[in-house]
Amino acid sequence: MDRFERYAIYYAPEPGEFADVAAAWLGWDAVAGHDLPQPDLPGLPGSPADLTASPRKYGFHGTVKPPFRLACGRGFQGLHAAAAALCATLAPVTLDGLTLCRLGGFVALIPEGDQTALAALAADVVAGLDGYRAAPSETEIARRRPECLNPRQRAYLAQWGYPYVMEEFQFHLTLTSDLPEPGAIAVAAALAPVFTPLLPRPFRVNSLCLFGEAQDGRFHLLHRYMLTG
Repeated sequence: MDRFERYAIYYAPEPGEFADVAAAWLGWDAVAGHDLPQPDLPGLPGSPADLTASPRKYGFHGTVKPPFRLACGRGFQGLHAAAAALCATLAPVTLDGLTLCRLGGFVALIPEGDQTALAALAADVVAGLDGYRAAPSETEIARRRPECLNPRQRAYLAQWGYPYVMEEFQFHLTLTSDLPEPGAIAVAAALAPVFTPLLPRPFRVNSLCLFGEAQDGRFHLLHRYMLTG
């Protein structure tokens, strides 16, 4: 398992139709580790492969602790054990549901209802596993365009290796690349009849998953940990 380039803690839906449809839309099954044929839906402004090029490699997920390289002296087994131990102390989170929307040029699913408990869960994971994270390189920092971040985001980038954590955290499950506004509107309209009937209500986060990034840049689901705290 140390052959993976980076690791991350994600929410991923448990097996079922919702997970299957989302994986097929993105064209990548992170559980089985293979490509999937993508549906050609009416009204799409381009090919599904082009519309999902950016999120495909990650698999269908909501980020909790963003991708990181292992710190010197840290190994996969230690990270796995720490993640399992931490999740055993954390309680599941229940929100009202998920809704399909646009976040700028992205089409995504976001939670409905009070997200305080979900943000606290994410903060606990970010901090609790941070001893396994290597500091980002100058190239990785530059990729985050710190000059465009607000002061708190820049501080989080320096402290946690990622700007959108803690108070800046916004849970979402990305369905497209960054698209021009007309394209994003068209994709959202095309996806609504497919996803809306499948969206969980309520939306429960009962588990978190350890993902690993292979050398080809594709992420794989390695372990699922139930939240039993």
